[in-house]
Amino acid sequence: MDGLITLWHDTGIYHFEWKQLVMMAVGALLLFLAIVKKFEPLLLLPIGFGAILANIPNAGFTDPGGILYYIYEIGIGSTVFPLLIFMGVGAMTDFGALIANPKMLFLGAAAQFGIFATLFGAIALNLIPGFEFTLQDASAIAIIGGADGPTAIFLASKLAPDLLGAIAVAAYSYMALVPLIQPPIMRALTSEKERAIQMEQLRPVSKAEKILFPLLVLFACILFLPSATPLVGMFCLGNLMRESGVVDRLSGAAQNEIINTVTIFLGLAVGSKLSAEAFLSVETLGILALGAVAFSVGTGSGVMMAKVMSRLSGGKVNPLLGAAGVSAVPMAARVVNKVGLESNPQNFLLMHAMGPNVAGVLGSAVAAGVLLALVG
Repeated sequence: MDGLITLWHDTGIYHFEWKQLVMMAVGALLLFLAIVKKFEPLLLLPIGFGAILANIPNAGFTDPGGILYYIYEIGIGSTVFPLLIFMGVGAMTDFGALIANPKMLFLGAAAQFGIFATLFGAIALNLIPGFEFTLQDASAIAIIGGADGPTAIFLASKLAPDLLGAIAVAAYSYMALVPLIQPPIMRALTSEKERAIQMEQLRPVSKAEKILFPLLVLFACILFLPSATPLVGMFCLGNLMRESGVVDRLSGAAQNEIINTVTIFLGLAVGSKLSAEAFLSVETLGILALGAVAFSVGTGSGVMMAKVMSRLSGGKVNPLLGAAGVSAVPMAARVVNKVGLESNPQNFLLMHAMGPNVAGVLGSAVAAGVLLALVG
């Protein structure tokens, strides 16, 4: 009889608490969004599964010595995983559209306004009972507006590791919802005539320009914002491997084997932070709400900057391009192209939108470096 009692006390049924069941349901929801809805499946699937594992009672996945504990400490606690992801993204990025039309840098910069607007919003939430965000917490939450998952994880691991799970889930969820969130904002801020503007064909970009560009970006970052060089440096390394043409094996590994392997462990590590104790709080709701505001403001500010550029250029810039300034590559650029085609079936904006889109990647990394320098 004592043996049966001992076995009963060792079952998951005996130890389950309602909060753990809720978080396992959250993990199942993330799996549903990844598998059925195909929302950012490469990240949401391992994050959802990691959330389920992290909330199994008595399994010890997240305890010192557990596999998720070590994956998190080695990969995210050291910031290695986000940096390796950035190297892979750099190896998959073509800067040709940005080099051909460098004015698109302004759109990538304007879209980061959502980050700094949300910083003040997070601080203002402290006026509501139940919220106690420090300046570091607010800075980590604000980076969600950049729509760049690795950057959000990198900054959260530095400034607010306790909030990392909620910040990462919000960042990747809103990235996945780009086709739903952005079009209404784009249509509300532009006219039918503006959306129908056709862009001039981009000039050809030489191989020398593509090789020099990542080196110049890194050099500028070293001079003016060294705190951003971990992200920018790894991004430029990946891009240089791609454009140099002499290390195809390394570039291929960065684009495939390395980034795929790291993505699995990155997702599991983020999922390990979705424990009931850390996630089920009023602060999590605040983070999700602020993330939506950050992303919407970033989209809107990018469109408004593009409208200004359109006026100054005599109507040669389609204001929709500003929405691609958020760094959800290449989804935001595809959304811009789709909305543009609705107003003008001959309006192919995809290549033009890739300019502000990749500029947004650099912009979010720079914004993270600014926040790290100010409050880190």
